[in-house]
Amino acid sequence: MRSATQNSMNCWISGEKTGADNLAFETRPIPTAEPGKMVIRVHAAALNFSDLLMIDGKYQVRPPRPFIAGQEVAGVVVEVDAESRWKVGDRVASKVFWGGFAEFVQVREDMAMALPDALDFAEGAALPVVYMTSIVALHDSVQVGPRDAVLIHAAAGGVGLAAVEIAHAAGARVLATAGSREKLDLAVKHGADVAINYKDDDWKDQVKAATDGKGASVIFDPVGGGVAVQSLRCIARFGTLLIVGFASGKIAQLPSNYLLLNSATAKGVLWDHDRDGPLVERMTAKLWDLLEQGKINPVVNSKFALAELPAALEALGSRGSVGKLVLTV
Repeated sequence: MRSATQNSMNCWISGEKTGADNLAFETRPIPTAEPGKMVIRVHAAALNFSDLLMIDGKYQVRPPRPFIAGQEVAGVVVEVDAESRWKVGDRVASKVFWGGFAEFVQVREDMAMALPDALDFAEGAALPVVYMTSIVALHDSVQVGPRDAVLIHAAAGGVGLAAVEIAHAAGARVLATAGSREKLDLAVKHGADVAINYKDDDWKDQVKAATDGKGASVIFDPVGGGVAVQSLRCIARFGTLLIVGFASGKIAQLPSNYLLLNSATAKGVLWDHDRDGPLVERMTAKLWDLLEQGKINPVVNSKFALAELPAALEALGSRGSVGKLVLTV
């Protein structure tokens, strides 16, 4: 809890020079509550590939520099506005535009989620971005169900593993790709029916074989680049390619002839609280239902402390980690 005399905090600053190598661990004033905004003491801050892009100045959201990076947090409310529906001491998780890699952060009240007591802060920090993105993709962009064969790329990463759990909970047949036996085993443990190493030259043929030659009716792709292009070679007739992100660092140039030949669709997955408030509310309720049923079990890697952000970003960028990387604060 913030003390009456505490007015500064440690945080990571991305300054005029872009790139993770130029991040600086500095002291800044603690933010204050405003109408519609409250302050939380951060206990866990999760990493996303978009953090790397934002720090590099390549993300679609470009904060004025210098800024505090970090977009996904969990912690305890320490200060609220007089009209707030939240109270000091509440446990919450929240998406923030930036500012999360710090000991305190200002949070928009409508972005915060009440954190169930059954979840610790590290697990809670995995929910606001990757689980929300996955559930929007699979229950709004498409309606996944038992008749679907869902191909999920990078299935042992934060957003991929969330998608595995959500697709499995919907009764779909889940085909997971990853680059190592350890990662594939993790995906299977969380609901994947078929595990395929994307380093195999014939991975597309393996997808076709596992679906009796039909291909995947839904392809969940957070990787982009060549993976997205090659995925269209194993998409089912009337299938949908969900474009979730570009972890490969490359935007896919999709050959439209493959879409034409299969009457298939390529669909982007993007949501935000300003334009999609009712959608976020519906998906949050669905997410809590899955949590209560024990069908969602976030896998987090919380071995890094706040002061170790550069090492955590390196682990994220090298794709050497599994599950969700979370800083403990």
